[in-house]
Amino acid sequence: MKVKTTRGFGKCQRKSVSCNLKGHKAVVREMERNEEAVVRRKLQMEEMGRISAEEFKRADKAPLVVVLDEIRSQNNVGSLFRTADAFRLERLVLCGITATPPTPEIHKTALGAELSVAWEHADDTLSAVRRLKAEGYLILALEQAEGSVMLNEFVVGRGVKYALVVGNEVNGVRQEVVSECDACLEIPQFGTKHSLNVSVSAGMAIWEIVKQNIEYRGYES
Repeated sequence: MKVKTTRGFGKCQRKSVSCNLKGHKAVVREMERNEEAVVRRKLQMEEMGRISAEEFKRADKAPLVVVLDEIRSQNNVGSLFRTADAFRLERLVLCGITATPPTPEIHKTALGAELSVAWEHADDTLSAVRRLKAEGYLILALEQAEGSVMLNEFVVGRGVKYALVVGNEVNGVRQEVVSECDACLEIPQFGTKHSLNVSVSAGMAIWEIVKQNIEYRGYES
């Protein structure tokens, strides 16, 4: 069986061809050896121990600001509010044509997260990025660019505050904004398409940064 190698994915793919079946059988055998019945009852909302919007505002935040560069879909804006709430981010900066709460379309996907997450509007993304840089944030564009750092290879710096810039659904992060950023993060892709939905890709990058910060700071407790 021939497997095409693409940006380092080939090794993983070849390995998976030979070991996936063995791995699956091993998992099944382990499950069969487990004498205790595993209960997988879904939790009810009241069992999840979520904090209130007021508690959220007082709680420690992940040192991450997300900058929305001309996001046209209000559904995507709402999704980013919901992700920012889930991972307790500092705030969102909504730039240019990006819609701001309150709107029914944002609420549809934010599900009320627009009431807990701090946000501000900036007329121009470039000015917002420069201001964040002056405030001591390291600016990262989530974009495919020369010299970009693959997300799986990115290492969060201890004590570093980050601002992640995510771009328009069609044009991505504008070149003038990319040029102002300190670095670009890129998500490895192995299919035929050139990009992911902005709220999906942002969620992946946000989680990677937050995950590493949890290890450093334990802000989730």
